[in-house]
Amino acid sequence: MARLFHPFACPCCAPGAPNRREVIRAALGGLAALAVTPAAVQAQMGGTRVVRIKRVQTGESFEGVYWRDGRYDRDALRRLDVVLRDPSMDETTPMDPRLFDVLNVVATRLDSDESFEVISGYRAPETNAARARQSRRVSRVSLHMSGMAADVRLPGRQAIAIARLAADMQIGGVGLYRRDGFVHLDCGPARRW
Repeated sequence: MARLFHPFACPCCAPGAPNRREVIRAALGGLAALAVTPAAVQAQMGGTRVVRIKRVQTGESFEGVYWRDGRYDRDALRRLDVVLRDPSMDETTPMDPRLFDVLNVVATRLDSDESFEVISGYRAPETNAARARQSRRVSRVSLHMSGMAADVRLPGRQAIAIARLAADMQIGGVGLYRRDGFVHLDCGPARRW
């Protein structure tokens, strides 16, 4: 297996973080109906939503509208699935479109037109298990395996600024990896580490 992934991936169940069953229970208990973002944040996202991402390992990118006229654009979501695939397994999964809402809101609030540099998007179970064997910081039940998380950097922005903003908005999980210079963002329950 090629070593294209970042060796210190995010733990979706770091000490004190909910386990996968708790995450699913919370999502089913109302977060899914809210589409992760509070009503005030949803209202700010307007008639179209744009996301800009570049995959670090492959150089592939997506920049464009993924939501318009009250619905997600299926073609855009399919293209995003490919860009965020697990490059070590060349495996895709349908990404949760609420993740793109999180990225959209964070970029908008930071007034950034830069592309998020994605270090890790979807992870196949095999990839996640391999990373978990390498580091205790990797959750064995990571939301990356469900297409609900991405580890990102944003050029010109410090990881701590991104993490603070996302945590203050409480629109999903936020993990700060200051030493490695990236932030984990997901569309699961609001929590931080």
